[in-house]
Amino acid sequence: MENVDFQKYLEQLPLLAKKKYAENKKYFAKLKKKPPKDLDYQMQELHQETFAHTNCLACANCCKTTGPLFTSADITRIAKHLRMKEQQFIATYLQIDEDNDYVLKELPCSFLDHDNYCMIYDVRPKACREYPHTDRKKFQQIGSLTIKNTAICPAAFEIVEKMKKNLPM
Repeated sequence: MENVDFQKYLEQLPLLAKKKYAENKKYFAKLKKKPPKDLDYQMQELHQETFAHTNCLACANCCKTTGPLFTSADITRIAKHLRMKEQQFIATYLQIDEDNDYVLKELPCSFLDHDNYCMIYDVRPKACREYPHTDRKKFQQIGSLTIKNTAICPAAFEIVEKMKKNLPM
C-alpha cells in the first residue's frame, strides 16, 4: 500500500472498526464461552502471518494515539537506560490515570522520533512489546481489548477479520 493510501486507510480505520463493533462483540462473546482447543496456536499463526507483511514503522499509530501502561519494572528499566532517577522519569513523562496506573503525560509518545522509530525500543514498556496482544495466550480473555485495538492497529483489524473467516463461531 502506498503511503498516501495507507494514511487514508489509517484515518478510516476507527470508522471501519466502529462498523464491525457489534459483529466483533458478538463473535468474541461466543469465543469466550467456547474457545477452540487450539485457539492459542491458531492465533500465533494468524499473528505471524499478518506481521510478516506489516510494517509497523510505516504506521506507528499505536505510539501516536494510545499510551501504554508503565509497570514498576518498566519505569526502573527505562529510567536506568535514560540515566535518570525513577522519580525524575515519572515526573517528566508519566501521570497516573483513573485506574491508578502510570501512563504517558502526552501523545504522541515522547520516545517516538520523526521516522517512527522508538528511541527506547530495546527497553520499551512490556505493553509496547506485546502490542496488539494478538499472539497472547488465553486470547479469548482479551476480547474487549482486541476490539478496541482494531480501531488503532491495522494488523489487529486484519487479524480479527481473518479470525472470523478461519474460526467461525
